[in-house]
Amino acid sequence: MATAYGPYGPGSAPRHRLVPPTLRAPFEARVWREFLYLLLSLPMAVLAFAYAVVMLSLGAGLLITFLGVPVLGAALAGCRGIGVVERARARALLRVEVAEPEPVRVAGGKRGPVSWVGALLKSGTSWRHVLYALLHLPWAIFAFTVAMVFACYGWGFATYPLWRWVFPTYIDQPGIELFGDDDRGRHFYLDAPFEVAASCVLGVLVLLATPWVMRALTSVDRLLVKGLLGPSRLATRVWELESDRGTVVDTAAADLRRIERDLHDGAQARLVALAMDLGLAKEKLDEDPQAAARMVDEAHGEVKLALQELRDLARGIHPAILTDRGLGPALSALAARCTVPVTVTADLPERPAPAIEGIAYFTVSELLQNISKHSNARTADVDVWRAEGRVMLRVGDDGRGGANASAGGSGLAGLAERIEAVDGVLIVHSPPGGPTSVTVELPWR
Repeated sequence: MATAYGPYGPGSAPRHRLVPPTLRAPFEARVWREFLYLLLSLPMAVLAFAYAVVMLSLGAGLLITFLGVPVLGAALAGCRGIGVVERARARALLRVEVAEPEPVRVAGGKRGPVSWVGALLKSGTSWRHVLYALLHLPWAIFAFTVAMVFACYGWGFATYPLWRWVFPTYIDQPGIELFGDDDRGRHFYLDAPFEVAASCVLGVLVLLATPWVMRALTSVDRLLVKGLLGPSRLATRVWELESDRGTVVDTAAADLRRIERDLHDGAQARLVALAMDLGLAKEKLDEDPQAAARMVDEAHGEVKLALQELRDLARGIHPAILTDRGLGPALSALAARCTVPVTVTADLPERPAPAIEGIAYFTVSELLQNISKHSNARTADVDVWRAEGRVMLRVGDDGRGGANASAGGSGLAGLAERIEAVDGVLIVHSPPGGPTSVTVELPWR
């Protein structure tokens, strides 16, 4: 019988798996990073609060002079600099990825310190940094206090049996004094074995609860950093639209290059050959009528092929059946040309926007081409329906699977980028061995 050898010895399991997660939590690096973050938050919050209050008060007081506006600009710029430090601290200790906020943009392309200060004062991001500096201090004081209490009392009481000897040796008392009244001579010390054991158990319970307390406290810090020091929703949306616009432009340029290549290498080349054949037939018409007739017949065949290529090219730009009859019949016609038997089910009460129809059609077209070329499938199916103002597509097959939309340079990756450009979603489920299911969600309008 074969014996499994683990990294810790024959037949052994990793040590961290032998300890329950609740008992491991106080010793994990994540807890200590969060504790360090809460400890550093207090001095950072004091510094940011003092800077913001002093500079804003000074700037507001100097507004009656020409110095007020520059001082306010310096206050906002300093708060943005503090935000840089806070984002770096959150990334290092809390593992929070916060994108850089939008930079200060001067309207009209003007240059100079006056224009820059004006843009800084108009920037909502700068004022959100000021708000963070003002709000972070009270929360940092509360979080620092709670974190220190739980950490000190937890570790202190959990290890109390190890350091209780300090009291009788150096302080001349039997243990920690919980209650003392010198007038009546009443004192209560943690010195009995049961009391020491109970204190140790209480410390262990507090210590086990400390990781969850740290996580709850730092969750608020995560929200503050993301909400006030990160990019605004509007800026994020603008960035997404700019990225989508670039994707759409690149896609349109690629389609134009494809159409130009198909025309040049296909129909145009056939028409040039046709013109040459007809010229030769014209020259031989008097000398050899039979040869000229054969050349005319060949030219007739070339005309038919050129017309078919032009039809295919026009269908690739925008099929007429899609314009005339809608998405369901267009997908049925598309499935009829697939090399794999395809079942199409369309349940659309009305037609979506023409642009969405085109994207849905060409998405299914590319997915069916992938099935024909790479899947080795016997059957495939296409389902189209409407759900809550969205067009839903599902293309499945019983092929070998293994499709991956995240692989760079793949057809599915490019298809996902085109779909995301219109706020759509593409999800691929294709385990090795199959089956494959690709679900696409597109906006209705």
